[in-house]
Amino acid sequence: MSDASTGSATGGDEGVRLQKVLANAGVASRRVSEQMIVEGRVRVNGVVVTELGSRIDPETDLVDVDGTAIQLDSSKRYVMLNKPTGVVSSMNDDRGRPDLRRYTKDWDERLFNVGRLDADTSGLLVLTNDGDLAHVLAHPSFGVTKVYIAKVEGQVLPQTIQRLIKGVDLEDGRIAADKARLLDSSKGESLVELTLHSGKNRIVRRVMAEVGHPVVELVRRQFGPLHLGTLPAGKARELTTVERGALLTLSRRDGDAPVE
Repeated sequence: MSDASTGSATGGDEGVRLQKVLANAGVASRRVSEQMIVEGRVRVNGVVVTELGSRIDPETDLVDVDGTAIQLDSSKRYVMLNKPTGVVSSMNDDRGRPDLRRYTKDWDERLFNVGRLDADTSGLLVLTNDGDLAHVLAHPSFGVTKVYIAKVEGQVLPQTIQRLIKGVDLEDGRIAADKARLLDSSKGESLVELTLHSGKNRIVRRVMAEVGHPVVELVRRQFGPLHLGTLPAGKARELTTVERGALLTLSRRDGDAPVE
């Protein structure tokens, strides 16, 4: 391990030159990477490194550029899936129901899902082989936000939106939405956007039922920094470099700071 793992890169012969690591990671050409280092835009394990002779260990050192984490381990895969309804959030369902295996065939790595979506809920699900990142994203204590669009029964009133934000008492505790807003209301149904960081089971359905508006359809549009965008239902794709950076940055920032 290089000295960078304890807070600073080393100018010795061990490890790989930092500018080469950045270039190999697709950040920029080696020459541009050198300029970034000189300008103080690169940190190793949280410490700014400006020496061009600095070497690091790509397997253990954490690098970020302009505050955004850089993926150095090319064996890690990060995939976004738009899970359709009727599919359970499992890689091998013991009851024979449609599961997630069909969406991982394009990757040689053994991927697993981060958290779950109910079979009758569609939307953004992350698949990865990065256990550390999965722990931060899935564990409720880290408070990663999720944005849902719910089609519900009845006409949702402004006071109901305020109630969702102030908090609703359920059997297992009080739940307050981080954000809530009414998107549309017509023909006896309403569209509500809810932002929550709770990881409790079927939380959106339970909250909306408690305020008198049972869910008809539910889709998760956002998970942390990731947005579903125009990805069709039943399709999966690898995250872009920007998306991976945002996800890894979130993981490193929140990994040691669980939310109470």
